Amino acid sequence: MLPMNAFWSLFQALLGLGVEPKDLTFLQVSLRGIIIFLATLITVRIGHKRSLAQRTPFDAVLLVILASVLSRAVNGSAPFFATIGGGVVLVVLHRVFAHLAYRSHAFGILVKGKPDVIVRDGECNFDMMRRNHVSVHDLEEDMRLNAHSDDLPGIRVARVERSGDISFIKK
Repeated sequence: MLPMNAFWSLFQALLGLGVEPKDLTFLQVSLRGIIIFLATLITVRIGHKRSLAQRTPFDAVLLVILASVLSRAVNGSAPFFATIGGGVVLVVLHRVFAHLAYRSHAFGILVKGKPDVIVRDGECNFDMMRRNHVSVHDLEEDMRLNAHSDDLPGIRVARVERSGDISFIKK
């Protein structure tokens, strides 16, 4: 029993568990950062590779919130182990929502959105462009970069995808 108590005491001292955030040392913050890095890596791998791709706002939200929550464990402003657990819960929730979105198109639209057509047969849909905050200049730039064209009449369809990227199908 004594060796376990000694190990736990050493662990607490190394990580500064129970110490006020302002009193954490460089070594304690560094060790916390290493542990959070490894725990986050494992957690995100449990989640899925896709969450790192930031393909939709749905995926980006996970990364922003996860980073915010886990940073609190590094700087000591939240309980260390409870914060790691909260991060795991967020990743599991993201995974459950992704599964539900895969199973249900309606749920997928709810959490991921849907693409909007901004050009059809070379004609701009200015209402949809305005709704998506896409200017003519933005459209032209993306058309040059992604469709390798500057010929709007040569575009059959352009969509603002759920990721926010603009995709083009030429005539």
